[in-house]
Amino acid sequence: MQPLQDYAVTLGATYLGDGKTGFEVWAPLASRVDLHILAPKDRVVSMEAAPCGYHQAVADNVEPGSLYRYRLNDKERPDPASRFQPDGVHGPSQVIPFDFAWHDQSWSGIALKDYLIYELHVGTFTPEGTFDAIIPRLDYLTELGVTAVELMPVAQFPGARNWGYDGVYPYAVQNSYGGAEALKRLVDACHGKHLAVVLDVVYNHLGPEGNYLWDFGPYFTERYKTPWGPAVNFDAAESDEVRKFFIQNALYWVTEFHIDTLRLDAVHAILDRSPRPFLLELSEAVHEQAKRLNRRIHLMPESVDNDPRLLRARELGGFGLDSQWNDDFHHCVHVLLTGERTGYYADYSQLNQLAKSFRDGFVYSGEYSRFRKRRHGSASRDIPAERFIVFSQNHDQVGNRMMGDRLFQLAGFEGAKLAAGAVLLAPFIPLLFMGEEYGETAPFAYFISHGDPELVDAVRKGRRGEFRALTGEKEPPDPESEATFQSAKLNHDLRAQEPHRALFGLYQRLIRCRKEIPCLVDLNKDAVEVVGDDKKKLLFVRRWSGEDEAFMLFNFNSSAMTFEPPFACGRWSKLLDSAEEEWRGRGSAIPERLDAEKETALRISPLAFVLFRRELKNSGSAARERAAGPAGSAGPARSAGPARSNR
Repeated sequence: MQPLQDYAVTLGATYLGDGKTGFEVWAPLASRVDLHILAPKDRVVSMEAAPCGYHQAVADNVEPGSLYRYRLNDKERPDPASRFQPDGVHGPSQVIPFDFAWHDQSWSGIALKDYLIYELHVGTFTPEGTFDAIIPRLDYLTELGVTAVELMPVAQFPGARNWGYDGVYPYAVQNSYGGAEALKRLVDACHGKHLAVVLDVVYNHLGPEGNYLWDFGPYFTERYKTPWGPAVNFDAAESDEVRKFFIQNALYWVTEFHIDTLRLDAVHAILDRSPRPFLLELSEAVHEQAKRLNRRIHLMPESVDNDPRLLRARELGGFGLDSQWNDDFHHCVHVLLTGERTGYYADYSQLNQLAKSFRDGFVYSGEYSRFRKRRHGSASRDIPAERFIVFSQNHDQVGNRMMGDRLFQLAGFEGAKLAAGAVLLAPFIPLLFMGEEYGETAPFAYFISHGDPELVDAVRKGRRGEFRALTGEKEPPDPESEATFQSAKLNHDLRAQEPHRALFGLYQRLIRCRKEIPCLVDLNKDAVEVVGDDKKKLLFVRRWSGEDEAFMLFNFNSSAMTFEPPFACGRWSKLLDSAEEEWRGRGSAIPERLDAEKETALRISPLAFVLFRRELKNSGSAARERAAGPAGSAGPARSAGPARSNR
């Protein structure tokens, strides 16, 4: 393991006090590097060459607020490790203070199994589009019941509006969002509400505008190609210092900003053949820092490869990352609810694939993929359930649609309720995308604000070409138009209207069930039975923990279906039925109580789900048990254990 001190955050500008600031930059491609202080007084300071291509200086009379650039031979560039770009990606860098009056000294993070993630985009979550504007809405998120707030990337990008994946200064917090101090205020406020903070970071590429890393060193390599051009150099000559640049960045977020979890964007595009891959080195450094800080800090990669090595322990040949986004789960739910079969959705046409995802995690674990025209994935049965993050929507699956349309429009109100049940009752970590909890109708299409007209034109042409094969001549929203960005702003007032209010209430009830019912709290693959009926499009799931037991039935059919639960004994009380009037449903024929010994058949409404909990022998009436809530204070009565399947 690399000594942690090797990753000490020294890159960039560090205010040392008494008017002194230390500067360090890696610039092996420059024969001479000078520090150009622009404000408050214009002057040039020579930098001293250090081993491995670094250049250093300590400058007097440079305090927070001072502006500077690096002069590489005869051209000037902002600092690659800039902490703030007040005038955007092409402007000078600014020295900022590192001190902040934190109030979260008692916060140590939350266990992985307790994460219930709410993903949001800072610029569109509120009318103001800033970190500070999110703080008054944290009570709303705690009312909903989530336990973690995930921020889409906040590293400085061109202009004032962007998804964040065009960031070019990994250490600098976006100026239009409020900068570093405002982000710290938000994190501090989240911890005060017992909310963990997940930050999306992008280590697989940098954006196309304002990326000056090429002038400093071999940050990129032609050895591999990615959708964004040459890959980040993680395994070629001089890659050690490139790795340090990004590992220091990860440590910067978790240490200086008290971030609890880093979501690692598209790690399948981090191309690295070295014996000790970058992701393993990153995992070791971050988890070692977590021990030093006495905090729970997690790494959550996104990958399309279905490779369980990301999640396996380092001792077992894995990378030791903590929990992965599972696109397979989303694709199964989406196809069942919308009927779409284009692109990668062509691989997901059977309900039994969703059943496999409930049991194992990945759907594709070595099977042939029609979309990829090859076998895909590896088995994930041995990976613990809390190592998978599931969702019915996220920024990619909404925003990469041509019109940015949400599931509420695609699948309707009943479909949205069914998707909520599938995600929140699954034995994995759930993720909600901002607004889905009340059926937001604002589209979340792709948007940018680049300053280069040729680049803007290239992005427009690229978006048209991407969708032309699917939609003909239909035009996607103009990504450069401010109207596209403004249309993505959430309308929180919808939550007070029907059917949005009912949907929000259903999300609250599901989350409460998930938190309070022991067998739903316990994320254990070995305590899950799943039965799928492809013909009827029915999914039966039974979960248990100790003597507590529940089952749920999901109907993805547009017609009512009859189903006989595959258990042989027990009495069961209905806790939640999405077809009932309470949730503005079409009405339900499912009784309040079931006696399995009478082989009761259930007739479930179209696009509906139902949740039952097993009664124990000394339990009272179903009415009393249901009135007590999802986990009534008296708790369930005792039994000999989970009901056994008669299959």
